[in-house]
Amino acid sequence: MDRVLEYEIPSEYDGANITTVLKQHFKISTNLIKDLKKYKEGIQVNGEHKRVVDLVAKGDILKITIRDTVSENIVPTDIPLDIVYEDEDVLVINKPSNMPTHPSMGNYENSLANGVMYYYKSKGEERVFRAVNRLDKDTSGLMAVAKNSYIHARLGEEIQKKELKRKYMCIVCGDVERDGTVDAPIRRADGSVINRIVAPDGQRAVTHYRVVKRYGEYTLLEMELETGRTHQIRVHMAYIGHPLVGDWLYGMEDHNIAKRQMLHSCYLCFTHPITGQIMEFKDEMAEDMRAFIEKLS
Repeated sequence: MDRVLEYEIPSEYDGANITTVLKQHFKISTNLIKDLKKYKEGIQVNGEHKRVVDLVAKGDILKITIRDTVSENIVPTDIPLDIVYEDEDVLVINKPSNMPTHPSMGNYENSLANGVMYYYKSKGEERVFRAVNRLDKDTSGLMAVAKNSYIHARLGEEIQKKELKRKYMCIVCGDVERDGTVDAPIRRADGSVINRIVAPDGQRAVTHYRVVKRYGEYTLLEMELETGRTHQIRVHMAYIGHPLVGDWLYGMEDHNIAKRQMLHSCYLCFTHPITGQIMEFKDEMAEDMRAFIEKLS
């Protein structure tokens, strides 16, 4: 599926080469520029194919065509999707719990990726599945999916620069006394593919938490990630003695209490790479978490 972007050259780029415009205005990576050079329609000025070393003049129309293929290793599966927002470049989906983001062993056809690929196919679109903020299988809530490599790269940069904001609601064990921050490095546990631990030789990980309400044995928290390590919230809350309710890996699994870890992606905010518009999405809490809290009230 092609994504075509056009730009009328302003006076500030008069006499500049195309590489300069691509990197400074579009903020396109070197790798994507290499991809654009592979086909005739990749880079055009006033309807004619151009090289990246060619110069542009004020008033020229620079057109780039970002070409996508299809994720051949992901089986399209008819899975209902709760699509919160969609445009030419981005999908924002409210992912349910008990659904992995990507296919894996034992989950070849029931992931969010399978459902999104079916959705693309039903619209006659060939695309690669590109998750921007991946959620664990049993974490519910807002997820952004980029529709092309350019958008995926730009939103990835926003994550690296800490411009893309993510907040979560979670229910933890114990009475958390006050708001706080956990700044503790995380790495993979020795001999494990899944398990993560806090360790001095890990990657820096920072989680901010705010007490929303206390329920005696449990506390409802709002979390904001400064970094995005695997299982970060789950690891950090267990580290300070308040594991998530229902977290079988870092806390205690008891299906009589909760059938999954009580964690929900409730807020997502980013700057749209094409329009420059601030995109803000909210979804306060999943139904099972709301029901759990109602029983405590």
